[in-house]
Amino acid sequence: MWNPTAGSLRLLALLGVIGNAGIVATGGAVRVTESGLGCPEWPKCTGDSLVPTHSPEHAAMNMAIEFGNRMLTFLVLAVGVLVFVAAWRLRPRRRDVVWWAAAQPLSVVAQAVIGGIVVLTELHPASVALHFLISPALLVFCVALWVRTGEGDRPPHPLVAPLLRRAALVLAALCAAVLVAGTVVTGTGPHSGDAESRRWGFNIEDVTRVHSVLAWLTVAATLVLIVAVHRAGAPAALRRRTLELLAVELAQGAVGYVQYFTGVPGPLVVLHMLGAALLWIAALRIFFATRDRGPVPTAADPAEVPAQTPQPA
Repeated sequence: MWNPTAGSLRLLALLGVIGNAGIVATGGAVRVTESGLGCPEWPKCTGDSLVPTHSPEHAAMNMAIEFGNRMLTFLVLAVGVLVFVAAWRLRPRRRDVVWWAAAQPLSVVAQAVIGGIVVLTELHPASVALHFLISPALLVFCVALWVRTGEGDRPPHPLVAPLLRRAALVLAALCAAVLVAGTVVTGTGPHSGDAESRRWGFNIEDVTRVHSVLAWLTVAATLVLIVAVHRAGAPAALRRRTLELLAVELAQGAVGYVQYFTGVPGPLVVLHMLGAALLWIAALRIFFATRDRGPVPTAADPAEVPAQTPQPA
C-alpha cells in the first residue's frame, strides 16, 4: 500500500510544474514545424487510427511531432492523477492540498478538449491562443500545490506590508498581460502551426510594439518591487524571488529582440515560449513568498490540519 510522505508529494508537485511548463515548449515546436495539423483529427490522429499512419497529405515528421505533443499531455495527466492520489493518501490529510491536487488532472482534461477544438477549427488563432493560455492557468494550480506542500496550514501571516502584497499581485497581472499580448503576436506572425491556417489581420509591427511596451513595464515594476522589498527588510526568500524574476525577464527580452532582428527563427520561438512559462512561475512564486504559513504538519502535530473549508493560499 502506497503511503506518500510530504517529501514525495512535494516532488510529484514539482514534476507537475515541470510537465506543464514543458508542454508549452513542445506546443511551440508543433507551431514552428507547421505540425499543428499533423494529426488532422481528434481524438484520433487520423480518421481511422489513434496513432500516426502513412498519409499522402501529411508528412511523417509532422504527424510524429503533433502526436508526441498529444502523448506528453497524457504524461502530464498521469502525473496529475498521481499527485491527487498522493494528496488524498497523505497523513495527516490536508484539505486545501487535496483541492489543489484535484484541480490538476481535471484541468489537463480541459486542456486536451481545447486542443481538440484547435484541431477541429483548423488552428484558428483564437483557439490556439486559448490553448496556450490554459497552460499558465494550470500552472497556478501546480505552483500553488508545490508551494503548499512545503509549508504548514496556519492562517497566512503576511511577511510584508499590504502595499507590497498588492504590488506583487499587480506584477503578476502585468506578466499575464505580457503572455496574452504574446499570443496576439504569435497569431499574427509567421509561425501559425500550418501553412494554410488562418492568421490575425493585425499589423505585426504594431502588435509587437504593444507586447514590447508591456514587457518593459513589467521589468520596470519588477525593479520597483526589488528596491521596495530590500528597503523594507523583507525576508531573504522574497528578495531572492524578485531577483529571479528580473533575470528571467532580461533573458526573455534578449531572446525576443534576437528573434525580431533575425526573422523569428523556429528554435528561438520555442525557447521564448518556454521562457514565458518560467516568467509566469517566477511571478507566482513572488506572491507566495509574501506570506508564511508555518512548518509542514506531521502526524504528531494534528493541530496543524484544518478541519474547516480550505483558506486562501
